[in-house]
Amino acid sequence: MELRITTLSENTAGLGGFLGEWGLSILVETEKLNILFDTGKSISASHNADILGIDLSKIDKIVLSHGHFDHTGGLRQILRRMGKEIEIIAHPDIWQAKYANLRRQGEYIGIPFQRQELESLGARFNLTTESVRITDNIMTTGEIPMVTDYEEIESYLLVKEGGVFKPDKLRDDQALIINTEPGLVVILGCAHRGITNTLYHAQQLTGVKAIDTVLGGCHLMDASEERIWLTIAALKELGVQRLGVCHCTGLPASAIMAQEFGDKFFFNNAGTRLSL
Repeated sequence: MELRITTLSENTAGLGGFLGEWGLSILVETEKLNILFDTGKSISASHNADILGIDLSKIDKIVLSHGHFDHTGGLRQILRRMGKEIEIIAHPDIWQAKYANLRRQGEYIGIPFQRQELESLGARFNLTTESVRITDNIMTTGEIPMVTDYEEIESYLLVKEGGVFKPDKLRDDQALIINTEPGLVVILGCAHRGITNTLYHAQQLTGVKAIDTVLGGCHLMDASEERIWLTIAALKELGVQRLGVCHCTGLPASAIMAQEFGDKFFFNNAGTRLSL
């Protein structure tokens, strides 16, 4: 299977003329199907696609890693550019009212659009808690069990239900799995439910132990040093051959990973392209 992975949007722009924007959007192209994993925060994914000469109308499916604005805010722009009906695979909880206690108390951080508007632009939502097999080699994780004792969801992430703020368990957090000859390629959105938990789940779903590439956000920006080192130990034990982190991983964790993984590590900036 020929496979090309292009990061269309990320916090940092890796090419001249690119836009860097807090968020993530990654395009997966195969000879049979093109999948857009997340859509970035606003216009960056479509802008950067133009620079690379990527025709967004040739995208066949969209997968959303979870319902935060920095992964879904580009939906309107991309749907307008595509100009067609398209299946969007996601967890039902993407439509929860998501908030955070960060810069101010109770800041809304959910999808910045109404579902009806997106559907009027061609979105056809396939909402499920289960893993979705997209092709023989590509699938979503669906809900990710939390099995490690060191990975947890930050307490400042909330949902609003009946006017009351509650901890967001981020059940909608999911990843994309691609089964290749050298091993699994796992593309993360934010890995809110833990990068190690995600990789264990990918192995269980596929029955494949070898993990070739891990790409995306690892949500270690607020992690303790202990959690960072436990994560690195797990990645080494899992035998990850290539590690490209970005977005919410955080500079301290990224720097330690770069040192520990050496030439297996790269910063996955906007504009990064992998051919596998």
